Amino acid sequence: MEAGSGKHSSKNSMNKPSLFPVVSQDAAGPSPLSRTVFVFDCRLERSNAGGNEKKVESGGISFLEFRKTVCQVFGIAPEENFVITTTARKSITDHSFGEIQDGSTLYLLQSVDQILPSAIRERIEFLPHYDTLVKSGMYEYYASEGQKSLPFAFAELIDNSLSATSHISGVRSIDLRCLFDESQGKPAIAVIDNGRGMTSKQLNNWAVYRLSKFTRRDQEFESDHSGYVRPAPVARSLNSDISYFGVGGKQAVFYIGQATRMISKPASSLDAHELLLSKEDFEKKEKNKEAIYSGFIRNRKPGDSSHITSDDERFLHSLVKEEKNKESFTAVVITGIHTDHMQYLKNNFHLWTRELAHVYHYYIHGPKGNDAKASVKDTGPVQKIDIQISMFEKGKVPKVINLRDVKDDMQTLYNSSSADSFEFVTHVDGDGVVEGVIRYHPFLYDRETYPEDPIGLSSKSDEDDDDSMLSEKGGRGKRPIFECFWNGRLIPYTTVEDFEWCSTSKKRGPIPEECLNRISGVLFTNDKFEVSTNKLTFMDLELRLKDKDTIFTRVINGQEQRVKIYREFALWLKECHEKFDKQIKFSGFKGIMTRTDIAAKRMQSPWAIFTSVEWDGKTYKAGQMVKTTKTAPILYGSIVRFLLYGDHDGDIYATGGVVQIAVEPQALYDEVKTIPISKLDRNAVVSIIKKYVEDEMARLPDRLSVTWPEGEELNQNDIRSAGTPIGAIRIEILNKKGEAMQKLPGTSHSGSKKLLVELKVIWHSSNGDKEITSHISQHGGKWPYWFKKMENINKLGKYTLKLQTVLNESNADTYAGRPLPSLKFEFSVIEGKAEKFSVGTLDAPVRVGVPFNIPLELLDEFGHPTHPTLDIKPVLECSALDVSHNGTMTKKNNFIIKGVKAKGPVNNYQGKNYIVKVILPGLKEDTQVLKMRLMPGPPHTLKVKPDSEKLIFENGTAFPFQVEVLDEAGNITAQPKLVVNCKFLGAPNLPVYAVDCSNTGTGILTGPVVHALKLEKDQYVTAIFEIPSCKGVLPIEKTIKLLPSTRAAKLQIFSLEGQKAIEIKHQDEISWTAGDSLQNLIFKMYDEGDREIIVTPALAEKIKANWTPNINKEHLVKGLLPDVKVPSAVKDVRYCQVSFQDDHASLESAFSIKPIADEPKLLKASLKGVYNVKMGEELQGEIQLELTDQFGNKIQTLTSTCVNSLGISSDGLDKSSLKVSWQENTKTILVQGIKFIPGAPGSKELCFAWREFAEYIRVNLMAGPPAQISLVDWPADEPVTVVNGKELDKPFIVQLCDQWGNPSPEPLVKVSLVKRNNIKIMPVPQVLKTDANGRADFGVFTIVAPRGENKLEIRATFNKVVLEGPVVNLNVIPDQNKPVGLSVDYDKKASFPAGGFLTVFMVSVLSEDGNAMRNVNPAAITMRMWKGQGHGSRLPATATVLNCNKPKENEKEGCFYFRDKVIPDRAGVYTIQFVYMVDKINMLCSDQISLNVVPNEPVKLIPDEQPPTPVVSNIRAIASRTLVQSLTLKIMDEYNNPTCTDLDGKVVVTIKSPNRNVTEIPQFQGKVKSVEFKLFKGSAEISNLILAENSLGVDGTEYILHFDPVIPDLKDTTLTAFQLCFMFSNDFKKQQQMTALTREKDQISQSIVAYKSLFDTTNQLVGEMKCQAQDASVKEAQLKTELNKLKVEIPQVNVVQQIEEMIKQKSAEREQILKEPRRTCTIPMAPKGNPDVLGKIAHLAQIENSEAAKVISWHLASDMDCVVTLTTDSARQIFKDTQGRQQVLPLDSIYMKNLPQWNRPLPHLRNGKCHFEPMGNPVFARDLLIFPENVKHCQTVFGMLLGDTIILDDLDASNSYRKEVVKITHCPTLLTRQGDRIRSNGKFGGLQNKAPSMDKLRGMVFGSPLPPMYYTLGTQIDLLQQYRTAVIKLGNVKEELDLQLNYLHSPEMLQKRDELFSQEKQLKDIEKKLGMTPARGTNGSGFKPKVLDMADGSPICTKRTRRDNSRKTFCSDEWISPPLKKLHMTSESETSDSVVKKKRKT
Repeated sequence: MEAGSGKHSSKNSMNKPSLFPVVSQDAAGPSPLSRTVFVFDCRLERSNAGGNEKKVESGGISFLEFRKTVCQVFGIAPEENFVITTTARKSITDHSFGEIQDGSTLYLLQSVDQILPSAIRERIEFLPHYDTLVKSGMYEYYASEGQKSLPFAFAELIDNSLSATSHISGVRSIDLRCLFDESQGKPAIAVIDNGRGMTSKQLNNWAVYRLSKFTRRDQEFESDHSGYVRPAPVARSLNSDISYFGVGGKQAVFYIGQATRMISKPASSLDAHELLLSKEDFEKKEKNKEAIYSGFIRNRKPGDSSHITSDDERFLHSLVKEEKNKESFTAVVITGIHTDHMQYLKNNFHLWTRELAHVYHYYIHGPKGNDAKASVKDTGPVQKIDIQISMFEKGKVPKVINLRDVKDDMQTLYNSSSADSFEFVTHVDGDGVVEGVIRYHPFLYDRETYPEDPIGLSSKSDEDDDDSMLSEKGGRGKRPIFECFWNGRLIPYTTVEDFEWCSTSKKRGPIPEECLNRISGVLFTNDKFEVSTNKLTFMDLELRLKDKDTIFTRVINGQEQRVKIYREFALWLKECHEKFDKQIKFSGFKGIMTRTDIAAKRMQSPWAIFTSVEWDGKTYKAGQMVKTTKTAPILYGSIVRFLLYGDHDGDIYATGGVVQIAVEPQALYDEVKTIPISKLDRNAVVSIIKKYVEDEMARLPDRLSVTWPEGEELNQNDIRSAGTPIGAIRIEILNKKGEAMQKLPGTSHSGSKKLLVELKVIWHSSNGDKEITSHISQHGGKWPYWFKKMENINKLGKYTLKLQTVLNESNADTYAGRPLPSLKFEFSVIEGKAEKFSVGTLDAPVRVGVPFNIPLELLDEFGHPTHPTLDIKPVLECSALDVSHNGTMTKKNNFIIKGVKAKGPVNNYQGKNYIVKVILPGLKEDTQVLKMRLMPGPPHTLKVKPDSEKLIFENGTAFPFQVEVLDEAGNITAQPKLVVNCKFLGAPNLPVYAVDCSNTGTGILTGPVVHALKLEKDQYVTAIFEIPSCKGVLPIEKTIKLLPSTRAAKLQIFSLEGQKAIEIKHQDEISWTAGDSLQNLIFKMYDEGDREIIVTPALAEKIKANWTPNINKEHLVKGLLPDVKVPSAVKDVRYCQVSFQDDHASLESAFSIKPIADEPKLLKASLKGVYNVKMGEELQGEIQLELTDQFGNKIQTLTSTCVNSLGISSDGLDKSSLKVSWQENTKTILVQGIKFIPGAPGSKELCFAWREFAEYIRVNLMAGPPAQISLVDWPADEPVTVVNGKELDKPFIVQLCDQWGNPSPEPLVKVSLVKRNNIKIMPVPQVLKTDANGRADFGVFTIVAPRGENKLEIRATFNKVVLEGPVVNLNVIPDQNKPVGLSVDYDKKASFPAGGFLTVFMVSVLSEDGNAMRNVNPAAITMRMWKGQGHGSRLPATATVLNCNKPKENEKEGCFYFRDKVIPDRAGVYTIQFVYMVDKINMLCSDQISLNVVPNEPVKLIPDEQPPTPVVSNIRAIASRTLVQSLTLKIMDEYNNPTCTDLDGKVVVTIKSPNRNVTEIPQFQGKVKSVEFKLFKGSAEISNLILAENSLGVDGTEYILHFDPVIPDLKDTTLTAFQLCFMFSNDFKKQQQMTALTREKDQISQSIVAYKSLFDTTNQLVGEMKCQAQDASVKEAQLKTELNKLKVEIPQVNVVQQIEEMIKQKSAEREQILKEPRRTCTIPMAPKGNPDVLGKIAHLAQIENSEAAKVISWHLASDMDCVVTLTTDSARQIFKDTQGRQQVLPLDSIYMKNLPQWNRPLPHLRNGKCHFEPMGNPVFARDLLIFPENVKHCQTVFGMLLGDTIILDDLDASNSYRKEVVKITHCPTLLTRQGDRIRSNGKFGGLQNKAPSMDKLRGMVFGSPLPPMYYTLGTQIDLLQQYRTAVIKLGNVKEELDLQLNYLHSPEMLQKRDELFSQEKQLKDIEKKLGMTPARGTNGSGFKPKVLDMADGSPICTKRTRRDNSRKTFCSDEWISPPLKKLHMTSESETSDSVVKKKRKT
């Protein structure tokens, strides 16, 4: 094997140091005077030549002297014959002795051709050549361009083999073997050829880096290409001269692995030479400081592998054995294979072998390539080259392929699909020759024949037909024309796009441009063009070919012709187009249309319409019935029209085009499909299409079939008692054929539409129909439509049970305009029997002794009133009362207890509460409690106090008596109109006393004084007490004695006029001047005898005057009264009263004073009506003017002439409508018609003047009626930027205005928003009415609208006139943070063999703008996989959940990768769907992806089910000799999936013995040793397999039936034969015994396996549960520790409940903190939705101190509204959206070097030293800012805005600070907490340097941060929630563990263990019985038949379930405990990511 050009990927070349560094040429060898050689004595008599090595000095001596020295060293007699040779077997002579190099190895042999007795190690050095330094950069510049370069590393080794075999005239064999069988050692790769081989010197030269074939021989190196001669020119430069630079071999082997073993033998040598290089050896030498580039070549005899001792290299023994029969060879064995390389080779065998076939295509197939159309292949000068690739893996059939058999490499595809070729040649710089071929791939009717790259990105699936038909470039697309070959070998990374004469830029005349996209080409160069050392890239090929001096000539029949290449190529292309392209004829042109169903706008128009096409000899017309092919689903329909893209106007030939088909039958499919014309089925028959349409119509659902499987059937018009259940309902949907169906027909057209059955129970109540039950049932495949029993029908009334067929997704009850089948049941529900009762309300209060009724209502169990029964006898019980009744009565549904009486004590007249127990024996609930209040009974007796019969009173006094009314029980009672009277008899005119006892039953009986006239002596009077309204109560009489009285009896008032006293009688009226005083009033008092009573001070105290609170007591003693003040208003008549009152008498005398008006003094105006006047309207009301005196009393003496003296004036008064009139009846002036000129609204003052008097009235001038609409706080003409789906920044408020623009406060005016249908507003805006201010507040709503400009209009209706408002322009931008869909990318051409790995799925979450979202939680994205077709939009509950993998370094951000997911073991259709959980409720689902899992490679032949062990004998009866009666064998893969269903063959059955010592083998019937059965489609039926009569065989011995499959099409695949054991007996009776024993043994064996499987699984589950419990306990302890650190006490009992209470409490505390008032910024927020927008400056920071917040906000007032963005592009977009009105600040435009250091010290602190002690607490303003988020960006912004601004307490401290700072450095701007500012230039003072108050900042202020307690509470709540979850999980895990442990020790499990031990013992006994014969006893093979696993478990198995399935031979629920079932179900539903990443055992 010779040196070639190797390669690494650019990654490896950068990271790994070269194994062959450059060594200086100064390191010269020793001089000839000092030369040492190593000599081995290899003569035959020496047994161990390798160990007999001597070091001999040979410098400065002759050969004879050297020979003598050798004889002395080895003890050889001088006369003995021997030869001294080199390792190349060249004899040393005097002539050649001088050429021996220092350190050479020599042999002592008996003859030159002697065989070496043992291997010899030859020392070598392989210092790199100096070219390593000179040409080392070439590889770095031309690396592998990031592609998978492993195939090209193999190509380097194959290049060497091609060069080594170039001299062979016969078959050139190159064998590349991938040895991945672990049983033979560690993985290795071997490349073996039958080339010339290498000598040890040439092998040494191979190890030298950069020793190319052009390097001449010098004193130190001998190139293995010595005397190199360039090969003669051949066609396509296929000269095999491609091992070139001395680089590639070394690079390739160390790129593939970490060690290489070179084994080579030239034809001229008897020895094989072996060199081992390894990275481990280099590192060891470097560590030991040994010479790195030195080693040994082992020279040995071919086939000797004794030196291979490591088990890791066991495979080398077989490789070495192959050397014996080879004349010459070279083998490169690479070990230490990199893991990723090995996986790539295993998983992509076809891919990389195809790549190698592409590289060596023309070496394998000859100069013309692999053209299947050619009858005779021209191999040219290339001999037959066999490059065979093989891969060996443990337990798998070897993969072997000859590159000649590869049919899908690109050059084969190009040659096979081309119709013609264009050959040319050019010569560059003399010797440089380039041959070229251009091929034409025609268009054939419906497709381009230009081959697609099987792994290229340009390949498209059938689903993209529409896009492919409309592609701008068909065929080649964007791929370059030419691939480039160097010396016949592909240079993969260099292509040539085109040349000028074959490019699209050249005018081609009538040739369509797409013809140029149908050509492919290849360029062949010789070695005059430089390539990179790794042969991946040409250096300058394209540059040299496109030089202007390069001349191209055409080649015809092998002869060059100097022609114009432009013209020749154009003619050839035109000829190919006309001759080979087959197109479609479009006819019947109808016009041009636009297609809106195409997303790309540029492709929507123009489309030409045609009525017919002619295609491949057939004509298709509009209306014709057709069928499609290769569509999903297959469509049947009629042609509507044909469409062709382009502006055509008549018949035309063209490629592509589409057809619109109306899907038939149209009753089912009311749709038109557009498909490519190529999808029409040209073989379809019209009759078949029509029959299909008829069959489809008959498949429609027709009726429902209802049965009641469990009874309780519901019949039409049933009458049922409440609560009667309706039985379970079984329903079938039948079509017209009577066939049951579960989905609509049409799965081949519009997809499967499942049918559901909806059940509704409707209650026809008095309030309308109410739906009380609604369920939907779907068909389960194995169970029908089913509704469970209904027991909730308990309301009374009429019902309807309706069964309706509906569609699955839309719930529609019609389809294609036809109603789906339905069924109705009408029934009624009535009340049930009485089971309980309720007590009604008593009609009247219950009184003692008064009968009353107790109403009862009887109810059924649901509370419905029901009829009572006649046998109910009520019982009344009360502990404190005597209760009785007088029977019962029934009234409708009411049951009444009659005549109930109660007697007992009560507390007072208000009564007392009692509880009466009502019992109705016989009812289910027979007792109720009646709470009643017992009132006293009717009056019965009267009691009067005092109790004495005789009383004494003074005349003129009142007599008081205490009276009580009692009932019959002695209780005080009361009732309405209960009046007690007392009549006095014995004197005239005595009063009657009366007291009302209606409320209390008692009272004080008194009244007027008893006054007997002219009483001179004692007089007796009788008092009679009685109750008039109660005749039944007896009256009471008492006697009273009256004594005469001496008290005052009369009071009189007098007015003194001079000396005359005039009496003012009681109730007299006196007229007096208003405001004056009435004086000189006196009074006198008299007794009963008209005697004047002297007023004493004591009597004066009892005299009162109502006109004054304070009376002079001395004046009263003299009889004088105080003066009376007359009221100032004439309407105020004053009532004056003088009274005397003592304990016995009450006297009074009163009079009235009526004021009269005084002289005129004032003019008074009053407005009758509202004080508001609308602009342009008159005042609604009248103004009255009147003249009054000084007290406002109206003067009644005015006349109508006073109107002429009145004047009226006001600002803006319009006097055009003014009216003034006199009102005679009221003596007032009336003014009307007040109106003002339009102007500013506000208050207006009216002035009224009459003579010297004036009066003013203020009215409010209001805006006029609404005439227009305006928006509040919204820009009028500016667009408003909103994020789609987000709320507006502020409320939407509308204001009504008059025609002059003034706000009109018109209430109740309807205002509405008008929008387009594509705009959605949430909540939906309602029509609002304006408030009292004329405003309508629509609030803050959310806009959902198309992206871009949208409009909202405002309208109002006032007095039936529509007011048009402003139009609001909304600039809607998409929400980049709202997920709307999932994008899934994967290899759609990948295959899915069972048990393999899925292809990589790349999933992205798309936002509204169509881009992938980045900030997505990977845990929220999962893959769901389940077996079967898709389930619509609903995910099946049994779907396996798989998580995404961790991203790799170079993978795209925002994409989530699902890789290495295991394909299910069972073949079939599976569905994959990706789910993104937006939150806990909402989720996004991708389209469902259907996978067809196909069987894996065939590996074995097994039966459908394991047959029992046969027991046969050789007697005459056939039944006793029958081995197999019937058995079906199938070819299966390793997962028991049937495969090879398309292959036929045979099964050969033979009989073998597991014991080699048994020679008697039974034979089949007919005395044959084997029997053959036919294998058809992968299955063989074995029947009647019978043993021959009297056949040989050892009695009682076990034999094996071997079923060997023989399939001719699987020559290279070895299938495992099926083996069936049977027992042989030559005795019938013994056969029967053995049959019974064998059957019993099989049963017991199966039972034992089941028991062991149960125990293993249970123990494994217990172990897993213990781990889970330990993990949960650790988690709980960690969280508890964290909570203790936060001082949160964890309760010890009721932990979960207490923690939930703590969470609620702390959440409430946090909410309370959040609701507390804080300083907030009211500036509108920045537009949302763009992640590059940070926000407005006012919202970026918060300040805790209010004073600092005020002054800093004022200081930055001009910047507070500025929007900060990360990029200038975002800033420009905001600037554009707001039309330049919004300030913006992009961060990428800030010069960062000028920003201050954020943590720098204050100016007075320099170099760590304080220069002075400052006052006023200085601090940087920026240090007071708190940034909630984006800290780094905010520091940049505020560092630029604030700089080094400092804040101090006050102005004095600031001036002092500045004064000191400027002495040492520049002083920045200073702010004070009081609001002052000193600029950096020292200027201060004035309003511009004084901050206003906080309220004047109008909310433009930094907000206050939340208190720290808020965040502390948030942390505590989060930890508490985690702790609660951990506690619950720990409890659940412990509970399940205890349950499982208890089950393990349960009697049931203990019994199973005993049964297992018993059965194992039975099995041993049976085996002893079966093994009693000698033949059986000698069977030591230990053969055990395989246990078949035919169970089809869950579709996607976990590791454990696969392990369990491999042990389990049955499936029975009786072996699985209840807790085990639960955990088994849990384990199946939880599939972790680590499980599906598992690697399969090979």
